[in-house]
Amino acid sequence: MKLRKLQGKLKIEHSILDGVRAMLQRLLATNPEIRSVIPGVIRVVRDAKGPVKVRITVPVQNGWKAIALSDGARQELFISTAMTREQLEAALEKAAAG
Repeated sequence: MKLRKLQGKLKIEHSILDGVRAMLQRLLATNPEIRSVIPGVIRVVRDAKGPVKVRITVPVQNGWKAIALSDGARQELFISTAMTREQLEAALEKAAAG
């Protein structure tokens, strides 16, 4: 998939945490059923050390809300998809592994 197509699915209106952008690009490249990913607010937290971790929190109108942890901060991610929670969790694990 071309980078231009990925950029249409990954909304870059806000900054994205280091490591999270690459993981999201891998996620979008391997999962065409994801319509878009919109990064949200970044907040500093103490427990966000080590590799990028993403956990799904709640369903939203057109997909799922998730929290990405990386580099001492957390960022909200709004993922627009028809995938189930289990399918999305598996896809996120695979994308985070590289």
